[in-house]
Amino acid sequence: MILGLYNYWVVVVLMMIGLYIVIAHGNLIKKIVGLTIFQTAVFIFYISMAKVDGATAPVLAEGISQYSNPLPHVLILTAIVVGIATVALGLALAVRINEAYGSIEEESIQNQDNQEC
Repeated sequence: MILGLYNYWVVVVLMMIGLYIVIAHGNLIKKIVGLTIFQTAVFIFYISMAKVDGATAPVLAEGISQYSNPLPHVLILTAIVVGIATVALGLALAVRINEAYGSIEEESIQNQDNQEC
């Protein structure tokens, strides 16, 4: 029973790894990597939920009575493209923050902001 649900265990492990990285590290690049890992876990979960046992691709053929819905997979493809764009934007912001503050460590940036006030 438990071995049959290994993909859900992978999702849980990836989510916890991503969440830990986001919470535990102050480096902005590491936070972006953690969010990407978490996002990948969500993609795997969504695709796992869309899997239908015994179903085939939605192509009309004789002898096939159960079809799989392609919509979840299409949505995940769109989400992957949006995720790549979001990661690229986050990395570009990290570069600009590094140019402005000389660091990508969250604590160092906050200290510099507090000294300016």
